[in-house]
Amino acid sequence: MQYPAPIAKLINSFTKLPGIGAKTAARLAFYILDMPESDVLEFAQNLINAKRDLTHCSICGNITDQDPCIICSDPGRDKSVILVVEDTRDVMSMERMQEFNGFYHVLGGVLSPMEGTGPDDLNVAPLIKRLADEEVQEVIIATNATSEGEATAVYLSRLIKPSGIKVTRLAHGLSVGSDIEYADEMTLFRAIEGRREI
Repeated sequence: MQYPAPIAKLINSFTKLPGIGAKTAARLAFYILDMPESDVLEFAQNLINAKRDLTHCSICGNITDQDPCIICSDPGRDKSVILVVEDTRDVMSMERMQEFNGFYHVLGGVLSPMEGTGPDDLNVAPLIKRLADEEVQEVIIATNATSEGEATAVYLSRLIKPSGIKVTRLAHGLSVGSDIEYADEMTLFRAIEGRREI
């Protein structure tokens, strides 16, 4: 069955979102048709506002509605530590934990020669500038445990270490509640490598 053009366009718009296939897109489109018009208009306005009103912090690269962002503006944070992450979602995850009190730096991705992403495509130069200008004593590299994340971590480490700043990497390994017998070799290797005294 061919959908009328307005619903077909709406379905097509939803399929552009990650993880949304044709069936889910159709279900969402028909759900929106059943919503009150005021809710649909509010939803549409929220999409437009998010796109127009958000920008990237000029210091850390995090997404924000003010510049500098609320984290970079916080005088109570530890200026000696910067946690380097791949994207804004990683900042949100760390902040939910409420244990890290330093600053962040968002790379905006990872090195990926296969996808044509090199150092100039990432937010690296502002990080190096921050390290020269600020009283940073440690950089924690928190890229994901993928080949691209590891390559990015090694690249950053080689850039930063000559400045005398301590460079650390998040420990990777077994997650809480997991069984050793089901873990892959790389996870077990990281668990052994990141062990600590108890």
